[in-house]
Order: sequence, then structure tokens, then C-alpha cells
Amino acid sequence: MHRRSAASSEEHRYQGTGGQGPCAIDTVWGWASAPLRLAANRMGDVLISDRPPSPARLVDTWLFSPISPKPNCLRLSIVLSHISRLSHTSEKHPRVTLQELNVLRRHRELCDVVINVKGRKIFAHRVILSACSPYFRAMFTGELEESRQTEVTICDIDENAMELLIDFCYTSHIVVEESNVQPLLPAACLLQLAEIQDICCEFLKRQLDPENCLGIRAFADTHSCRELLRIADKFTQHNFQEVMESEEFLLLPVGQLVDIICSDELNVRSEEQVFNAVMAWLKYNVADRRQHLAQVLQHVRMPLLSPKFLVGTVGSDLLVRSDEACRDLVDEAKNYLLLPQERPLMQGPRTRPRKPTRRGEVLFAVGGWCSGDAIASVERFDPETADWKMVAPMSKRRCGVGVAVLNDLLYAVGGHDGQSYLNSIERYDPQTNQWSCDVAPTTSCRTSVGVAVLDGFLYAVGGQDGVQCLNHVERYDPKENKWSKVAPMTTRRLGVAVAVLGGYLYAIGGSDGQCPLNTVERYDPRQNKWCAVSPMSTRRKHLGCAVFNNFIYAVGGRDDCMELSSAERYNPHTNSWSPIVAMTSRRSGVGLAVVNGQLYAVGGFDGTAYLKTIEVYDPETNQWRLCGCMNYRRLGGGVGVMRAPQTENYMWIRKDSVV
Repeated sequence: MHRRSAASSEEHRYQGTGGQGPCAIDTVWGWASAPLRLAANRMGDVLISDRPPSPARLVDTWLFSPISPKPNCLRLSIVLSHISRLSHTSEKHPRVTLQELNVLRRHRELCDVVINVKGRKIFAHRVILSACSPYFRAMFTGELEESRQTEVTICDIDENAMELLIDFCYTSHIVVEESNVQPLLPAACLLQLAEIQDICCEFLKRQLDPENCLGIRAFADTHSCRELLRIADKFTQHNFQEVMESEEFLLLPVGQLVDIICSDELNVRSEEQVFNAVMAWLKYNVADRRQHLAQVLQHVRMPLLSPKFLVGTVGSDLLVRSDEACRDLVDEAKNYLLLPQERPLMQGPRTRPRKPTRRGEVLFAVGGWCSGDAIASVERFDPETADWKMVAPMSKRRCGVGVAVLNDLLYAVGGHDGQSYLNSIERYDPQTNQWSCDVAPTTSCRTSVGVAVLDGFLYAVGGQDGVQCLNHVERYDPKENKWSKVAPMTTRRLGVAVAVLGGYLYAIGGSDGQCPLNTVERYDPRQNKWCAVSPMSTRRKHLGCAVFNNFIYAVGGRDDCMELSSAERYNPHTNSWSPIVAMTSRRSGVGLAVVNGQLYAVGGFDGTAYLKTIEVYDPETNQWRLCGCMNYRRLGGGVGVMRAPQTENYMWIRKDSVV
């Protein structure tokens, strides 16, 4: 039963009471009786009308009317006790007070202390300095000798910075700029003026660039500015490829160099860049730094180098060859590369891939089902601006389309156009904003197909052809523009999700044509063979999946009876699934992708409506949050992630037909 709110209930009671309306209103507003309406009456010689007189007027009337021939102090106190209090807080009082105190200081009036900094004498009042700075409060209220001195000398601080900070104590105003921020921050730290510290740090954050971030990082570390240090660290990691070219990098102390290159978040295309950066640093001053070579190289992840680079560049370097500890590091990397079957026993910090928070990637949402029909529209999401923009549409409408990125091109495989099952394929070039249909078709028509890229090949997995659910798997060679069949799955799967991790292709969930599945199987391209792995905890078809932080995430989908918001992830090392927090919405036909190191769930169907919302997962807090909407609602659309195009030759589509 629908419950009315208290207000609507009371309104109903009021309307049904006939002449009892005011009594009902009493209960809503908490009045003890009906509001007082003053008729024309006389109090002495004063007429009290519908507009109540002010309290001051009432007092004046009662005390000085003919009935009361002379003022009566007792009567005045009685009357005033019945007048409401008037509370007032002045906004201008603190401002005016500070201004007057500053005038006194400028005129050196009532000043009781002189702060002497490098010969500059700054007159002030102890009480003001103590009220603003814990440093001065401890100095002037404790047992220190300075508490009894009229002139206090402070060393190791910039005199201009001290004057600016004392001015701030009197005026609440300060200007932080490039010329004063370096002396101002340590002075604010000394005086424990946290607000000024924060302002200085905020200013320096905005000044960060690859040429100065290392200097700002060291500055923040020296003065224990943790937030600025964290931001400068992140900036250095994200922009390492530019930072390593700067002079500041070559001048780094060995400890700071190690702190930077040991980070998992270092943003590099390959580990070769880290080795080259380390050797450039070393050769900048070989005589002094040669002793640190092994200490630094142990943080280069040599097992992740290519065999050619490891042997031809690292192993042949004279400095590396002349150091026994460095030769051991090279041998460790060679063993890792030559003995793949032993790698599970050789795991360590140097075999762990870096996981930078990347930038410059964009997400494409392709096709899907919207407003009762398949759609051809495609739109692009840029996480940096949080904007969705329409790009060129496909030549065909495609729902249940498989989408993947191969060689910086976006492929749309199969799907259903609203009438027919498709085996055609289109390829999108973000540099030209054009789709091409010159890709060989798959051997079978496929919708609800899973698509992924492994070892430079595009795989199409499962789906349905309009007659049956498929277990067929075929592989596309872009050099030959040709599809060929590989070993079929052990289970027929439509609405299957696919993922690539550790050199294997995983087929996850889906439906066998009768019911949703929780089973998972894995394809080994070296053996051309599928084998079962641990099943999910929940049956899911039309789910989304992606590889994130070396786990396979499976989210949403539909089980036997409803759309799902639940999610879980697979650990290949333990061959086990574990739950994570559910999404904010139920989503079947959802797209899942990792963009710039963040996991996004896109569109889908919640059991009632097609969705245009997206949400992003935070692994640290284990929470999902909504972060915007697409232009189109999409069920069964595909998603792909690419580097942002270098050009913006987009013919943006009007949004007046967007649904």
C-alpha cells in the first residue's frame, strides 16, 4: 500500500474537517493553539490593529501613556523580560579589528616585541603572533628565554618570507608566486601556519612539468609536505619518458633515482626505457656513480626485456660485464626467458610487470540495441574531459557485435542488424574517422559473439547463427586478411565473454542455448587446445569482462531469472574466483573495459530500461561510482580502447536525434 507523507496526510485531514481546519494545521506546525489574530482593541490610548506594533512601541506606550504617569524602572524590567532577544554577529568587526591592529603595528604603537630576521626588524604584538602561530605561542607563553625578551632573533629563515607571514597574521591576505614560494614554504612550516603551507603546495602542484617535477619532489620531501610529495611522485611516474630527458634527472642522488625506478606505476612503453635511463644517469658521472651500478640495476626488471635487447645491449655493455653482481642479474633474466616452464618458481619484484596509471586512452562504444532496434552509431569517451562525442557510424546496424582493437584499428565483428545475422566485419581508423568494409567475413554468421586479440591475431568465439548456439572459434590474420578455424570450445556458448591473460584466451560464461553458464574454459594457442578452469560462482550470460591488474573481472549479465549487478574476479595463479562489490545498477549486455588504468562498465539493460550510464570501479575502496552518460542507450554494444587520435578530423553528428 502506498503511504502518504505526513504533510499530505495532514492536508487531507485538514480538508475533511469542515470548520475545524485550523486545529488540523496546529498539529502539522506544532502550534499549541490557533494563531492569534489581534482585533481592533485599546491598550490605554493605543490602537492595536492587524499589524502588530514593534516591541519598542509597546514598551513606550505602556510606560509613557496617561495610565502610567511617569517611568517606572521596575515596570520596565518586567516588560523587557517579555521581549524576544535580538542576536547579532558582526561580519565587519573582525575585519575592522585586524585593520586597526595592523595600523597600530605600522605606527609601532603598543608593540611589545620585535622580530629580528637577518638584521630586518619587524615590530609586532605577542598576542597576535601567538594567536596565529603555534610556534610563537610556544615561544611567548612558555619558559623559554624569548618569552621575556622584547627583541627575538630568528635564524635560518628568509626575512622577506617572515615579513609576508607576519603581514598575513594581521591582514589574512598573502600572495604566493614563483619568486617567493621557495622561501615561503619552509618559513610557513617553521611557524606552523598550515593554511599557508597548503597554499604553497597547491601553487607548486600547478607548476609541475617534466623539467621541474624532480626538484619540486625533493623540495616537498625536505619539508615533509606529504601531499605535494605524493602529487610530484605521481607526476614523475606518469611522465617518466619526458622526465628522463631532463637535466634534473641526470643530477638525481642515487637514493632518489632508486625511489623512482622501483615504482610499479612507472609509465614506460617497455623496460628498455628504464635501462636506458639508468645508464644515461650513470654515464653522466661514471667516476662517482660506477659503484652504485648494481644497486640501481637491481630495480630494472630485466626478465621483462626482450631477449634481443638483453643479450645485444645489456649483456654486451662493458660496465655491466665488469661487475659481478650485474652479471648475476643478467643471468637471472636469461634463465627466466629461456625456461618458461620454470617461471612460476622464479617470480619476484623484477618479474612483476609495471602497472602505470596511463593517460591518452579513449573508449569507443559501438552499436547495440536501442529503442526497439539495432543501431549503427559509435561514440567516443575521453576520461580526461569526461565527454562523449559521436564519431562516424558503421555502415550496418549491429547488436550483439564483437569489438576489439588490433594494430591501432577498431574491429566490429558480426552481430544482428535487426533482421539478419551477420558475418561481415568493419574496421575503424581513428586518424581518418572512417570505417572500412574491406575485411574478410567470418565463416559463420555470428551475433552475441566474443572477440579478443591474442599474439597479433583476432579471435571470434562462440555466438549464435540464427539456427544454433555455436562452439566454433576462428582466428583472423590481418596480414593475410583471412580467417581460419582453430579448435572448438568444449561447450556451445552465446553471450560469452572473452579475455586474454598470460598468453591464454579465456571463454567465460554465456549460454548453451538452454540456460546460462558459470563454466569457464581456456585456450592455449601453442597446443591448439581448450581446457576447463575453475567456474564462476554465478551463472552469467551477456556479461562484461576485462583484464584489470592481472585479474579477469566478470560483471553483470543475466542468470536464470534476472539481470545482475554482482561482480567477481579470477586469479589465474590460484585458479579461483572471488566476489567484489556489486555495481550500482543491474546490467546485462554490458560492456567492460580498462581505460587509462581504470575499469569502466558501459550501458546494458537493467530489467526495465536500456542504459546510457557508465560507472567506474575503484579497487582501493572496492566501490563503483557513476561517472556520466553516453549519448545513446546501448544494450549488447561492443567496447574497445585505443590511444587518443593525433588528429581531430571528426564530423560530429547532431544530437537532436539522440535517445
